[in-house]
Amino acid sequence: MTKLLLSIHVLAAILVVGPITVAASLFPRYARRTSSVAALLHRICRGYAVAGIAVPVFGLATAIQLGVLTDVWLLTSLVLTAIAAAVLVLAILPGQRRMLDGAIAAASADDGAARATAARLAMLTGIFNVLWAVVVVLMIVRPGSTTGA
Repeated sequence: MTKLLLSIHVLAAILVVGPITVAASLFPRYARRTSSVAALLHRICRGYAVAGIAVPVFGLATAIQLGVLTDVWLLTSLVLTAIAAAVLVLAILPGQRRMLDGAIAAASADDGAARATAARLAMLTGIFNVLWAVVVVLMIVRPGSTTGA
């Protein structure tokens, strides 16, 4: 059962978090140029964010099966995952939506405002991506783990 849970967890992480990181990273570039591409990238981010709930759910189930729920590396990964989710849900997705809704349309004549908003989204996406990279490293290295890695 542990191998099945771990397999689902890893597959979900690859198939869900991967597309979010790519789509969110591309969004700022296309938001100022092609609204249809930006809208598609936003839908990808939003849809996969919902599906992304599977990653920590199956991760927790795997941790329970392995008996590592209280290990520091796992708790750190959970905190970083929660922070990454918060950055996505509270900052990246709303920022994308604002750009798509044209909240800065009035300022778009001044390309500086659009550029600043896109730069902020790029920065937030970079933070999101780094958080996930650290989580992946923790999952592989598992410092202090009792699972034999």
